[in-house]
Amino acid sequence: MVPVSTVFFCILTLFVSLLLPLLVLMVFAVRCRKQGIVSAWLLGAAGFFVTQMLIRLPVLTFLQGQNWFLEFAQNHMFGYAFSLAFTAGLFELAGRFVVARLLRKNLTFHRALAAGLGHGGIEAILLIGMTYVNNLIYIVMINSGNFDAMVAQTAAMGVDVAQLELIRTQFLTASPLLFALAGLERLLAMIGHAAMSMVVCYGVVHRKVLPSLLLCLGIHTLMDLTAGLSLALPQSIAYPIIYAILIVMAVFSLFVIREIFRRWKKEVSHDSEK
Repeated sequence: MVPVSTVFFCILTLFVSLLLPLLVLMVFAVRCRKQGIVSAWLLGAAGFFVTQMLIRLPVLTFLQGQNWFLEFAQNHMFGYAFSLAFTAGLFELAGRFVVARLLRKNLTFHRALAAGLGHGGIEAILLIGMTYVNNLIYIVMINSGNFDAMVAQTAAMGVDVAQLELIRTQFLTASPLLFALAGLERLLAMIGHAAMSMVVCYGVVHRKVLPSLLLCLGIHTLMDLTAGLSLALPQSIAYPIIYAILIVMAVFSLFVIREIFRRWKKEVSHDSEK
C-alpha cells in the first residue's frame, strides 16, 4: 500500500499545480471585472505554451537523440545545466515580450499581473498538474491491486515492465516529502513567473525594454539553474540549498511585484493630473 502521507502530499501538490491557478484566475477576474483579466491570462499562458511546448521542448527532444549532445551533457554537467536554464529563460522571455507588445495598448498593472499568472499557471498545469493526475491514478491502482494485474498483463504481452516496477517502487519507498516539495516548488515558481512577466510589461509600457528584458532573463536563468545542483550534489544537501534559493527569490519576486504596483499607480496618477 502507498503510505497515506504520500497520498495526501500528492493531492496537495495536485491542488497547488492544477486547481490553484484556475481558482486564482476566477477570483482575480471577478474582483477586476471588465478589465480583460481572462484574455490577459490566456495570452500569458499562450506565451509559455508556444515558446516552450511547441518550440523549445521538441528541439530538446531532437537533440537528446544526438550522440554529441548526450556526450556534452555527460562530460560538461555545468555547461549542460546552464544551457537548459538559459534557453528556457530566453525562449520564455520571447513569449513574455510578445505578450506585452500585444497587450501594450491597454496594458494595466492588473492585466500585466494576469499575464504573469497565466504564464506560470499554465506551466504548473501542464508540467506538474497533469503528472500528478497520473500519479494519483497509479496510486489508486497500486492500492486496489489493479496495478499488479496491469504489470502481469503487460509482461504476458512480452513488453518490458521494468519502468512499471520502478514507478511502483518509487511510490512505495520514496519519502512523502518529495511529493510535497513538488507543490512547493510550483508555488514559488508561479510567484517568480508573475514577477518576471510584470517586469517585462512594465519595461514595454514605460520604454525601459532592454533593462527589463535583461533582468527577467537573469532571474529566470538563476531560478532554473538551481535545479542543476541536484546533479552535482547529494540529494540531502542539494534540496535544502535549492529550496532556500527559491524561497529567497519568491520573496524578492513579491517585493518586485509590490514595487511595480507602487510605481505604476504613481505614474498613472501623475498622468491623470496632467
